[in-house]
Amino acid sequence: MRRSIARSIPLVAIAMLIGFAHPALAGPFFLSTGSPDGLIGTLSRPASLAGIQTETADDFILSQPTRINSATFTGLIPTGTPLSSITQVEIEFYHVFPGDSDVGRTSGPPTFSTPQVPTRVNSPGDVEIGAATRDSAAGSLTFIASLINPTFTVANTVANGIHPIPGQFTGGEGPTTGEEVLISVTFTVPVDLPADHYFFRPEALLSSGNFLWLAAPKPPGATDLQSWTRNDNLAPDWLRIGTDITHQGPFNAAFSLTGTVPAPSTLLLLAFGITGISAYGVWRRTTLVSQSRIGVMEVERFGAPVVRREEEGEVTADR
Repeated sequence: MRRSIARSIPLVAIAMLIGFAHPALAGPFFLSTGSPDGLIGTLSRPASLAGIQTETADDFILSQPTRINSATFTGLIPTGTPLSSITQVEIEFYHVFPGDSDVGRTSGPPTFSTPQVPTRVNSPGDVEIGAATRDSAAGSLTFIASLINPTFTVANTVANGIHPIPGQFTGGEGPTTGEEVLISVTFTVPVDLPADHYFFRPEALLSSGNFLWLAAPKPPGATDLQSWTRNDNLAPDWLRIGTDITHQGPFNAAFSLTGTVPAPSTLLLLAFGITGISAYGVWRRTTLVSQSRIGVMEVERFGAPVVRREEEGEVTADR
């Protein structure tokens, strides 16, 4: 009977852990900031012949470990520009400052300012999460561009007017009209992120013209942060698009993320599996001790001297 139980306990634990790894136990994940509101468009492009790299980032929160399989973001391209002119898309993810940042180059609390920006509080980190970067040029993502509206106007733009203090305020570069496009991205290598607060940073490269990432309504809630921007001249620092550059907003950006999260039953199976393995370990140690004591009693009953090796649970007779 004991031998039967000994075999069944580890088998049950192993079965539970196998169940935890089963993909059918993953639940869906979807996050969206909504449709563009027409308030602003901000440049987000890789370095190219058109100019230096310029980045825009907006935040999101994951309440549990998440595998991100795809994303969308909505922007503006010049009127008359074919969708085929979008030649490259790159996606990066950032921790919220002070993650991945050199805090020593800032003034410290409460503002964490630098010689270039008034604050780094609630900004993206200095550098991206390297393992989470996906780039069509590297084959780690594919993308499809779709025309949403052939004529879309934004009330303001930020493209070239990104300057360090004291010249950070420009009021923006005025309204513009272009084609509203949706870029749908599929990660050929999914992005796995633990529960945390992050920034999403997409870039699109055009063979002619610039891609402006469109703003979306800012959702209620103190945990939602505004969009930030920087170019290679300002890096590793960031400026707030609304508070620092335009004195408007604050702004959010239009994007969505889709993926999977562990289902509640999966987490329960994991807990059962760990408990089962722990229980087996306790039972096994107890059984070895009991068998050791029985062996000692049997040897002593026949009058043979014994030497106990308690640390290993063994009993041997002197010869």
